[in-house]
Amino acid sequence: MGIHIRQAYDMTDLDDLLLRTSRTFAMSIPLLPEPTRQEVKIAYLLFRVADTLEDADLWGRSERIAALDAMVQLLHSPTLAADALALTQQVRLHPPSIHQGYVELLLALPELMAALESLEQRARATIILHALRTAEGMRGFVERQGDNGSLVLRDVEDLKDYCYVVAGIVGEMLTELFLLQISARADLVARLRRHSRAFGEGLQLVNILKDAEDDHHHGRVYLPADAPREAIFELARQDLRDAVTYIRTLQDMRAPRGIVEFNALNVRLAFATVDQVEVHGAGAKLSRAEVARIFTDLGAALDDGRPAL
Repeated sequence: MGIHIRQAYDMTDLDDLLLRTSRTFAMSIPLLPEPTRQEVKIAYLLFRVADTLEDADLWGRSERIAALDAMVQLLHSPTLAADALALTQQVRLHPPSIHQGYVELLLALPELMAALESLEQRARATIILHALRTAEGMRGFVERQGDNGSLVLRDVEDLKDYCYVVAGIVGEMLTELFLLQISARADLVARLRRHSRAFGEGLQLVNILKDAEDDHHHGRVYLPADAPREAIFELARQDLRDAVTYIRTLQDMRAPRGIVEFNALNVRLAFATVDQVEVHGAGAKLSRAEVARIFTDLGAALDDGRPAL
């Protein structure tokens, strides 16, 4: 299970990192206006670092816990870029994954931390606060794993807790970044925040349903054995319906088009994916043509002044 690591890799291009580590977000993040685009790009990559450390298939449980602890300490550090070097050295000597893009992202941690340091203070503080919450929450789930990364969630509440840690917190963080650029009535801001958690959790539930067979192969059983599969599909759809309310609230707030489009694209893709998985089973994916059609239909709706969803 060897992996070739580039000994010298110029990681200053965050767009290149995004393409190497994501399909969906590499398409949706460029829709955002600046400075939100740069903030969300850095935040996404930082959360991907945490995901990679949590899922580190080539490391044992103690190594995964130690790496997440190191990430927490790093995020508390006043000199982010300099203090990232120790974790990078560990990755270079013993890669945690066979995924080339994820390993190169970890090797780029000093550059990513430098980019984080360059952000406006409120955006930087928002990203660090929520990344810390996620890394600490992930550590709790890694403590329950077997040494080979196996994890079995107990029930639906356990599943909800997991989805909150890995995605609900992301929804809350993104909302605070969006609100740095939007002025709106207090009731609309409260409504947006109220639905931010479900937004992130819905996207995560769709991914869990889609990847269930592959996760099971790696010993990760996120779908509780005593919960009917139909109930999990309905839970995902309810969260996505909350996400529709979230996006319509953004439109009521007259948020910049790019912020509306970023969120609406992710939710449209999630609705289409959950339908595909329910019909064809775990592992089903949207074709490039279907993704292109969803992207085009969304743009047309916004051009015509219609609701994004």
